[in-house]
Amino acid sequence: MTTEDFPALRGSLEERAPFWRRRTGVVVTSAALVAAVFGGVTGGVVGALNASSAEVAPVSSGPVAANASSTFDVSTVAARVLPSVVQVNVASAQGQGLGSGVVLTADGRILTNNHVVAGAQQVTVTLSDGKTVDATVVGTDPSSDLAILQASGVSGLTPATFGDSDQVKIGDQVVAIGSPEGLQGTVTSGIVSALDRTVTVPGTSTGRRGSSSVSYQAIQTDASINPGNSGGPLVDSAGRVVGINSAIYSPAADSGEAGSVGIGFAIPSNQVRQIIDRLG
Repeated sequence: MTTEDFPALRGSLEERAPFWRRRTGVVVTSAALVAAVFGGVTGGVVGALNASSAEVAPVSSGPVAANASSTFDVSTVAARVLPSVVQVNVASAQGQGLGSGVVLTADGRILTNNHVVAGAQQVTVTLSDGKTVDATVVGTDPSSDLAILQASGVSGLTPATFGDSDQVKIGDQVVAIGSPEGLQGTVTSGIVSALDRTVTVPGTSTGRRGSSSVSYQAIQTDASINPGNSGGPLVDSAGRVVGINSAIYSPAADSGEAGSVGIGFAIPSNQVRQIIDRLG
């Protein structure tokens, strides 16, 4: 097992030291920071959410599939998975933000990162057909940075199929899908660069002084992941979800903003399935 423990983001966004940045694109309300719409601001800007304690119904992510075949056609993978990926839009006292999500059930259960919806006062999801509907946070697990939403008034959605992340190997080809910088339905591809990385990122603010960090064993990939990809799927060559995109490593730019340098991290699907079952 390889352990990489990088410092969490501290202080202002102008710090020059390398840091872990969460992948939530945030649109802030201050006119002086309008450029953040395009550059992205860390998900920590959104703050904390007092999520509903209501239990969620058990969700089915389909049977665990075997390892992907050697044939890799990104267009085929994209066509298969795009209907199961949504954009998550949030509004909070600090401003507006967005991330990505994965459809779990036909009636609108959606998986995303906890940091995408933390602090949200209003949540909507934009489906793959462009329709936007209201959504409610029905379960969160801040310690694993995962959350479950329920979209309102929907039916007939296409649930994603989850693969077995224990079968993922270094060098496997993968595809990341999401809404980087609000560009919904963006598809990027790469390989699995490493496994079992211990990733430590800042915890979401709870409104009390300080917040604990979040650590998990991650799949590392060089598929391009940027602000707004948080909560979207990392899929194998058969279109099966093997991870949930959550963080990247990036040196801070002069503006304090940063993008992909080919070091992205996803929470393994087997861990995700355990959290879904627990919340259910």
